[in-house]
Amino acid sequence: MAAINPRKLLLLIIENWPRKVLAGVLAIFLFVFHRLSILENRFFSAPVQIEGGAELVPANTWPRMVRLRLRGEANSIFPIQENDIVAYLDLRRYNAPGTYRIPVEIRKKGTALGVDPLEITVDPVEISLELDHKTSKYVALVPDFTGYLEPGYEMVSYTLIPTQAVVDGPGKVMENLRELYTEPIDLGGRSDDFSMPLSIRLDDPRITLRGAGTAEFRAFIKRLILIRSFDNLPIIIDGLDERFTAVTEIMPGSIRIQGNQNEIESYAPPENLLRLDCSRITSPGSYTLPVLADIPESFTLVRSDPTAVTVQVRPK
Repeated sequence: MAAINPRKLLLLIIENWPRKVLAGVLAIFLFVFHRLSILENRFFSAPVQIEGGAELVPANTWPRMVRLRLRGEANSIFPIQENDIVAYLDLRRYNAPGTYRIPVEIRKKGTALGVDPLEITVDPVEISLELDHKTSKYVALVPDFTGYLEPGYEMVSYTLIPTQAVVDGPGKVMENLRELYTEPIDLGGRSDDFSMPLSIRLDDPRITLRGAGTAEFRAFIKRLILIRSFDNLPIIIDGLDERFTAVTEIMPGSIRIQGNQNEIESYAPPENLLRLDCSRITSPGSYTLPVLADIPESFTLVRSDPTAVTVQVRPK
């Protein structure tokens, strides 16, 4: 086999070299264009996390979500889980209060690692933040009641443990913060004591809560007792032997009773509510008899007036 002449090989390589270079560039361009033409886009939204910020924290509100675009091969980008691409603002490079335009950075993890090609773009690319010194304080916890108890019942007391929470946040926000509310407590239709765990509600995203963020609530409920008066009630003669008649003019009486709100508000006294029991009278004469009030067993008699009446009994 004849040996290759290096000179001839060199001449062969450099022969028409501009065309060969152009052909090579064109081949690379076509390869890249082909790769780009088969790449696909995927869009989704991701929450913005705040990282760093041991001394400084955001003092203004900011967009909580950003728009992400993933560009790559379909069989590579669509299996990526959305929570494996993290959008965050890094505050570690800032050391003085002020307003800054902070770039939104991207971190890949899990299913997003090792994917090639993968192009990630974010919108917006930066977020304006006002940074302030972080402060801490104790604030009171307040239960947030909704709805109404069963009619005729009242909540006599409640406990909430703990009664305070420790929160962190920017100084100018913390100055005006006095209390935090729990998640809503629905009282609708309740008539018995009850207890329940509650989450502590944070309505301001600039504030963070230390600890578990929960509280234990217990309510003590009892029936609502009312006192009601009834006046100008007739006092009737009851059980008098047919051989006799009572000749005394008896003035109307009155009573005060107490009971459950529902029952006592709807109660209408009968005509014979107040009476004199004359069933033991066996002869004419003057008798002082107690005034009896036949009220329902669920009520308690507070006062009746008069308590006794004198009657004159004569033969018919």
